[in-house]
Amino acid sequence: MSTFWDLKHRLGEAINAHDLQGVLDCYRPDAVYVTPSGVAEGHEQIAWLYGHLFQGFPDLHLTPWFELGDCDNPAVTEWTMTGTHTGPFLLPDGRVLDGTGRRITLRSTCSTFVEDGKIKTHREYFDQLELYSQLGFGLKELDAASA
Repeated sequence: MSTFWDLKHRLGEAINAHDLQGVLDCYRPDAVYVTPSGVAEGHEQIAWLYGHLFQGFPDLHLTPWFELGDCDNPAVTEWTMTGTHTGPFLLPDGRVLDGTGRRITLRSTCSTFVEDGKIKTHREYFDQLELYSQLGFGLKELDAASA
């Protein structure tokens, strides 16, 4: 496969090893990382997002199961993320959820755009409702006055 795919594979290996420096080595200093929970710009913010994920899910593991083989840039992958929530995890409302001991299994896809041998933009998509329901949260109907 091309160098784009080599870089994407290195990113996956660094994530699975929880090697934060290895993750950052895959990104340009001005990279943008887009996730369902927000956008990180630059190494500092990208490191915070990955570090937060590694802390909340110390056994986090990505298993790729489909790569769009006829496309190099962006390199598109579908994967499954598994892990056990044993550490603090920031919720969308700003609260921190202490470890629940719950296992998660999320299906996801991502596209990685490379420029000058490093990731310029990494866009990741997964169902947040699926994640939060696996952590013990459910939907709540909003009061019409507060909606």
